Amino acid sequence: MLDNKTILITGGTGSFGKQFVKTVLTKFKPKRLIIFSRDELKQFEMREQFSEQTYPCLRYFIGDIRDRSRLTRAFNGVDFVIHAAALKQVSTCEYNPIEAVKTNVMGAANVIDAAIDCKVRHVIALSTDKAVSPINLYGATKLCSDKLFVSANNYSGADGPKFSVVRYGNVVGSRGSVIPVFMKARQHTHLDITDQRMTRFWITVGQSVNFVLQSLLIARGGEIYIPKLPSMKIVDLANAIAPHCKFNVIGARPGEKLHEMMISEEDARYTLDIGDYYLILPFSKSHEIEMLTTSGVGVRCPEGFCYSSHHNDHWLTRNDLAQMVSDINIPLS
Repeated sequence: MLDNKTILITGGTGSFGKQFVKTVLTKFKPKRLIIFSRDELKQFEMREQFSEQTYPCLRYFIGDIRDRSRLTRAFNGVDFVIHAAALKQVSTCEYNPIEAVKTNVMGAANVIDAAIDCKVRHVIALSTDKAVSPINLYGATKLCSDKLFVSANNYSGADGPKFSVVRYGNVVGSRGSVIPVFMKARQHTHLDITDQRMTRFWITVGQSVNFVLQSLLIARGGEIYIPKLPSMKIVDLANAIAPHCKFNVIGARPGEKLHEMMISEEDARYTLDIGDYYLILPFSKSHEIEMLTTSGVGVRCPEGFCYSSHHNDHWLTRNDLAQMVSDINIPLS
């Protein structure tokens, strides 16, 4: 699918971006693979691992998604865009709300406009479980971003780009993940826990990249794709990483939920269970649900269904966690 194609990833120097580049270079032969980000140091460091000399298809673009003209220049001749750039730290967004809106909302609008102007074939935007029934600003901006990308299909035109969204939970070992924090706490006798009841969805960065590529293959535009993920209690995670530490319960931080959700009851009315993943159809295509169900593509989610981290059939054990952590080379005790 990506052979001899031009792919651009915004926020390409992040955890997801690095793994995406590695996967694409391993599995495909792209014409060009463009890393678009605003941090020259991270690009310099990434070049040491993925240089243009070793991989002639690579291009490094300095730019910010807040700058529409720079996006338009970068999107020239691009077939596929993976939009991963965002301000993602909950506490940072709470303290800097306008900056979060400029990047996560207005930046998303710029990506959409540039993609339409440059006749990109397809855009996949990365979302988060925090966008469902959000209580923090980060989640609210990502919900708005999701709405923008879904609605963009209404005015991109029949021959214009298709826009789809991929939504998943916490990425194991990514920047901002709690795992590195817990790893450092192993050096002490106490470990801070916000709330012992807390649960989260978990996915590895490799799994997230593969799911994005899978979604890109089948997406028609307007859908939100959600992988079926395991959950884990935060106390189980802490015990797996630092079993000798005692818990110091400090209380939930501003904007922090006890449990995360990836499909709300309202979303479930337009959601199909496809087996390994869920598919939320846009309202404009809700009439297709019965057709897709009848043809055996998927099963309509029941009335009142919601997909929450504490109402899940799949829970991670310590062995499961050990395997996930080993994939990112962070040893457990």
